[in-house]
Amino acid sequence: MSQFTRRNFLKVTGAAAAATTALGYSTFAIGGASKKVVIVGGGIGGVTAAKYIKMMDKSIDVTLIEANKDYYTCFMSNEVLGGERSIDSIHFGYGGLAKHGVKVVHDWVTGIDAGKRVVKTKGGKSFGYDRCIVSPGIDFRWDTIEGYDAKVAEKIPHAWKAGSQTVTLRKQLEAMKNGGTVIIAPPPNPFRCPPGPYERASLIAAYLKKHKPKSKIIILDPKDKFSKFGLFTEAWKRHYGYGTGNSMIEWVSGSKGGKIESVDPATMTVQADVEAFKGDVLNIIPAQKAGKIAFDAGLTNDKGWCPIDGKTFESTMHKNIHVIGDASVASPLPKSGYAANSEAKVCAAAVVGVNNPHLTAAPSTLCENLCSSLSWIDFDVGDLAHGYTYCCSSCR
Repeated sequence: MSQFTRRNFLKVTGAAAAATTALGYSTFAIGGASKKVVIVGGGIGGVTAAKYIKMMDKSIDVTLIEANKDYYTCFMSNEVLGGERSIDSIHFGYGGLAKHGVKVVHDWVTGIDAGKRVVKTKGGKSFGYDRCIVSPGIDFRWDTIEGYDAKVAEKIPHAWKAGSQTVTLRKQLEAMKNGGTVIIAPPPNPFRCPPGPYERASLIAAYLKKHKPKSKIIILDPKDKFSKFGLFTEAWKRHYGYGTGNSMIEWVSGSKGGKIESVDPATMTVQADVEAFKGDVLNIIPAQKAGKIAFDAGLTNDKGWCPIDGKTFESTMHKNIHVIGDASVASPLPKSGYAANSEAKVCAAAVVGVNNPHLTAAPSTLCENLCSSLSWIDFDVGDLAHGYTYCCSSCR
């Protein structure tokens, strides 16, 4: 992957005009026959890329293929768990893409033939492309925790893909008795939204403090430190007595036995390195990898993620295919919605500029991340650790 640092990143604005002006151009057209871009995956990255390609060059034929008709943002889903917003408030459809001229196909992608430049779907259709952008999101390494798999996750949700599991976990919290125990098990690095599990603990704690003050949250962590460690622990001390014998939140680090080995759904017990923990509500977030289609298409490395050229997000495994979002190896950017949004704009500029030699300015200078978290909520004082990220304007 080409090296790039935060220092040479420039902020991408929310308008396509600003992005293209930063490259030195407004709108432009690829000469000759209409070019085809097929985008696989309708998350933040895929939708943003589709929208911005069409905004930069309306002559490009853009097709986005996504299995689901409804999209729920992972960012802000922790607020649903804390009772601060409804699940409907993080729900988006794909109708807004039509006004930009993007074709949306709801189907499962079963394969990508890099040699023939064809995307194939479960419905039996084939889509030829000049460039393909894959935004597959994440999948889970179900083999890392004994007793925990996709079926068990319907009862003991990870809720790391927002939607029905978010609702399930919220209902479990509402049904839990006052004095109950919530166990949250974050995954090892790297994973989607590094501050997310701790933000989740904070917002659940805010709910419990008001409605079930005798309750407790135990975080069983395979790591010895986590994103925004100082900010979260400071907030926990201020609001939940962290570090005292009466703390609502207890964090068990990896070196102190926090790594979980197995889950017993029948007894709601988690076996960690040193001891077993029994909870009333379990939230197990497994280790992660790139989404399935990335593996099927041969876009992953031996660590389960997709290596890319940081200037264009083109895959280093297959030419003419770009990978953006959580699945890509885009260090130093974390796996976040905001990063996916920025990566999509960089990728869109690169794709549009393929047949435009004058657009050789390194598009990675447009890429940045703003990954911030809600560390606590009070009804009287709304404190933020460092603001909050919202980047779903592309979905509208």
